[in-house]
Amino acid sequence: MTAERPVAGENDGTAAAGGDATRSQEVVVLTGLSGGGKTAAAKLFEDLGYTVVDNLPGELLRDLADLVATDPLRFARTAIVLDVRAGDVPLAFGAMRGALEGRGIRPVIFFLEAGDDVLIRRFSETRHRHPLADERGIATSIALERSMLDSVRMQADVVIDTSHSSLRELRERIFARLGDVQNSDQLSIQLISFGFKYGVPLEADLVLDVRFMKNPHYIESLRAQNGLTEAVRDYVMGQPIAESFLAQLRELLDLLVPAYVDEGKTRLTIAIGCTGGFHRSIVMTEELATWLRERDFGPVSVFHRELER
Repeated sequence: MTAERPVAGENDGTAAAGGDATRSQEVVVLTGLSGGGKTAAAKLFEDLGYTVVDNLPGELLRDLADLVATDPLRFARTAIVLDVRAGDVPLAFGAMRGALEGRGIRPVIFFLEAGDDVLIRRFSETRHRHPLADERGIATSIALERSMLDSVRMQADVVIDTSHSSLRELRERIFARLGDVQNSDQLSIQLISFGFKYGVPLEADLVLDVRFMKNPHYIESLRAQNGLTEAVRDYVMGQPIAESFLAQLRELLDLLVPAYVDEGKTRLTIAIGCTGGFHRSIVMTEELATWLRERDFGPVSVFHRELER
C-alpha cells in the first residue's frame, strides 16, 4: 500500500467545476455475482440517502465517474452498481475507478457473492433470468460469471459471502466495513467465526480449524451457552493447547500482516471454524480480535455467522 494513494472521500485539492473542493464525497461501487445481494445492498444505500446508479452501460461509466467528481454537492454520496450487464466488466471497472481516483476520489469496492447452490436456489425461487443464461444452463452461467469477475474481486476492499446472511446481517456487515475502509489507511481485518457443517465462508483469505480442541457441546451445562459467555470461554481457554495455538497464530500474523500491507493489500478476512460455529470458534475469534486491536494493525470487525442459527 503506498502512502500517496488517496483514501475514500479525499479530494486532490483541485477545485471541481460547480462544487466545493473541500467537500468530502463518499462513493461506493457495488459489484459481484448475479444473485449475490447487490439489489438488496443498493436499497440499503438508498435508505441512507445515497444516489444509486444501476445497470448503466459500461461505455458510460467513465462519463458517470467524471460527473460525480465534478459535482460533489449533487453526488456527495453515491453508490454505483456494476456487474456483467455492463459488458466487459474489468475494462469498465478500471476506466471508472481510474476516472474517480484521478480526481482524488477513492471509491470503496464491495464484492457480494454466494455459494453456487445458494445462487441456483435464489434464481429458481425468484424465477429471474441469469444475465448470462442461454443454452449453457444456470450452473455454467454462474461459473462463467465468476471467471469474468475474478479480477474485479481481487481489487475489492470488502468481499461478503451472503449465503447465510439475513437482510439485517447484510446491513450490519456492509456499514461496519464501510466505516472501516473509509476511516483508515491501514489493513482492514474482518474475523468470521463459522461452523464447518454449514460451509466455509467464501470471502475468507485465511481459514483456521479449531476442531482439535475439546468441544463444550458435550458438557451439558455448556451446550446451550455460546462462546461469548464466560463459562464457555473459561472452558475453551482452560485447555493448554488453546493458548499455545493463539501464541503461534499471533507470531504468524506478526509476519504476514506487514507483508500483506507491503504488497498493497487493503483487506484481510480470517475465518475460524469449529463443528457448529457456536462455541470454540467464537471464543478463539474474540481472543484473536482483542489481540489484533491491541497490535493496532488496522480496524477489526467481528462477525459470528452461526450465532443466531
